[in-house]
This record gives sequence, structure tokens and C-alpha cells, in this order.
Amino acid sequence: MKLSIYRATILILLLSGVGATAVAQDAGTPQRKPSEAIRPYIVMTEQSLTDLQQKLKPDNKAEDLIGGAGMQLRVAIQHEKNKTGAAAELHDASDDVYYVLEGSATLVLGGKLDGPKEIEPGEWRSPNITDGRTVEIKKGDLVIVPRGTPHQRSTAGKDFMMILIKVYLEPIKPPAPKPAETKEQTP
Repeated sequence: MKLSIYRATILILLLSGVGATAVAQDAGTPQRKPSEAIRPYIVMTEQSLTDLQQKLKPDNKAEDLIGGAGMQLRVAIQHEKNKTGAAAELHDASDDVYYVLEGSATLVLGGKLDGPKEIEPGEWRSPNITDGRTVEIKKGDLVIVPRGTPHQRSTAGKDFMMILIKVYLEPIKPPAPKPAETKEQTP
């Protein structure tokens, strides 16, 4: 069976993959394009960060800078003053990164949660940690707490501020819709 030069050329192109792209594009397959940002970018000047730190200082507060539904990242600035009795925690599906902006805190890292309770799927809490390592962190320190690592922070007698970065395994799901209110109808 003889192939014409045209058919032979098409066959060679298809087998080499060059023709496959041309055929796919001709068949109406959409061309890939770069993704688009799902949130606006954020640039915070030193002054705006200083202003935010001052706003958070009077209380034990946190303010999210970015995060929410569809994101795999949450960035917040968190202030704690003389906070004791915080539960030990462990996250199955998120890593924590702390960058200390001011003050100091005591961390217990590693070991095992003592009597863990799952407060929501993949989020565990416990009164304390057994066989963990205690470390003091201070301004300028960076701490990376991989998922599955027990951790507990205390700021007893201390004033502490950090940038908290949470990296989630899966994008954050939007909150469940609230049930629609039913209105009573008058006859």
C-alpha cells in the first residue's frame, strides 16, 4: 500500500507530536493562559506595619492581612500580652511560620499532645505537651512548625507580637451558607 507524500508527512508530524498540537488547536481545544490573581496584592510600608502593631497592642488580638476562601495561605499579625493557659495544638493539614516582631514568648515544640481532642476536622487541642522541647523566641526569630507538630505558646509576663503565616494543604473552603430565613406570611 502506497502512501502519498502528503499522507506520509501528516503521519510523521502526528507521530512526532508536532502535528498533534496543530490538530488539537484546530479541533477547538482552548489554549492555556496564565492564571489571574484571586486577591489584590499587598504592599505594607514600615509605617503601616508600625501603625497596625500599635492598634493591636492594647489587647490580645490578631488581624488577618490575607487569607480566606480559595487561599492556601493566611497571613496575620498577632499580639499577645501576658497570655497564659493557651491550649497545645496540632494541625493535620497546615504548617505555621512565626516571625517575631517584638518581645518574646515561650514555645513548647514536638513531643505528644496529652489527651488530644479534635475540635474540628484536623485541628487538635490538648492542655499540654509531653516530651516536648521548650524554647524562648524573641524579636527577629523565625520559627517553622510543620503540620503534625505539637506546639504551645505562652506569653506569661511578656509582651509579644509576631507575623503568623499558615500554609494550608488544601485551599480554604468558603463558609457554609446560612439557612435562609423563613418569613411568615399573613393571610
